[in-house]
Amino acid sequence: MNKVFGMISLGCDKNRVDGERLLGEIREHGCPVSADLGEVQVLVVNTCAFLNAAREEAIRTVIESDLYRTGRLEKIVVTGCLPERFIGELFPSLTEGDVFLGIDDATMLFPALERAYAGERVNAVGQGGMTAAPRVITTPEQYKYLKIAEGCSNHCTYCLIPSIRGKYRSAPMEELVAEARSLGNTDELILVAQDTTRYGEDSGENQFVPLIQKLSELDNICHIRLLYCYPDRISNDLIEEFTRNKKLIPYLDIPLQHSEDGILKRMGRRGSRQEYLDLIARLRDRVPGIALRTTFITGFPGETEEEHRGLCNFLRAARLTNCGVFTYSREPDTPAFRMAGQVHPSTKKRRQRELYAVQAEISRQYLADYTGKTLEVICDGVDEARSCFVGRAYFQAPEIDGCVYFTAPHAEQGKRYPVLIEKTDTYDLFGSAKEIV
Repeated sequence: MNKVFGMISLGCDKNRVDGERLLGEIREHGCPVSADLGEVQVLVVNTCAFLNAAREEAIRTVIESDLYRTGRLEKIVVTGCLPERFIGELFPSLTEGDVFLGIDDATMLFPALERAYAGERVNAVGQGGMTAAPRVITTPEQYKYLKIAEGCSNHCTYCLIPSIRGKYRSAPMEELVAEARSLGNTDELILVAQDTTRYGEDSGENQFVPLIQKLSELDNICHIRLLYCYPDRISNDLIEEFTRNKKLIPYLDIPLQHSEDGILKRMGRRGSRQEYLDLIARLRDRVPGIALRTTFITGFPGETEEEHRGLCNFLRAARLTNCGVFTYSREPDTPAFRMAGQVHPSTKKRRQRELYAVQAEISRQYLADYTGKTLEVICDGVDEARSCFVGRAYFQAPEIDGCVYFTAPHAEQGKRYPVLIEKTDTYDLFGSAKEIV
């Protein structure tokens, strides 16, 4: 085949890595890839199915993509979490799709397309395997993701991930080190998994810190950022690694999901309000200046106004650098779906607004302290709308936290600059740079 391929990748950064591997399979077959949908003949839609809203977005994207068949588009491939979990309902109804693949079916892409070009609609979910082809990186060159494990064994009562991606499975350490080496010069390597801190436990022993140390030995990796570190697995060894490893960015994404003990128990989460506060205090004591980010779910079944106020007060006590707040999504085939006390959607939205208002004030005060100070900022590119450069400080992960907007005589993407912070708002900082660090 000599078709022009395109990809729309939806969902999380873990899904992005899957998409990059699929692009690697396409490149191995010698086919060009274009970002211009007007040129594309085979479009791959890499879907997310974590929440109902994500499933609706994926289906809508496939249906809207079908409109391009009036041009060069010939085939639509639907891959990822949505067909992996819902192929029984999806295949008969989403007739816009020509080929359906699951999360580990990259090697079936071209055999399935051959059948599709012969006139068949193809359900190849679960029939293939992961590609051995090198990934095609879709992020800016300065930061890249490394997915260190697949699946999840935590079985939180609201979550579909175990039923979509299976039990937790750590990638072999030697393969991860080789993959990180193959990524070339990388300012920021971002470790991701559904739960990074459990790395290695499925084979008998936690190996997260040894993995970080091995990756830190690579000359092509300048910095390492950790996402999705579950609070009950943040060990003393990991905290000590922050104190001695200069490549480890003092930043932790810790998905807490709630603060109140009753809700945490119904969610199937380990830990308690006090244990979370103690962990935050211990991290700040041992790693001064560490940035802490989390996510919360509001409106979980049975959540009372008192528990909602408790979460607001937890935010005020914890004073986290950043956080995201999601309204509870009632997902089929999860224990929480059947729980009594489902919260009305308007109440969930109101509680979400109130939580964001609390965090906005915390974030505003946190950033205001940087006014008049100089921060090291990596340049991510140009913001055309603001007519300036845009980058990130150490406490800002790509795509999920705020940015630093700055002026400079010149700046190059991927280079680091000392930026004098002149103004801040709720989530972003503004300043000027004069020279390269």
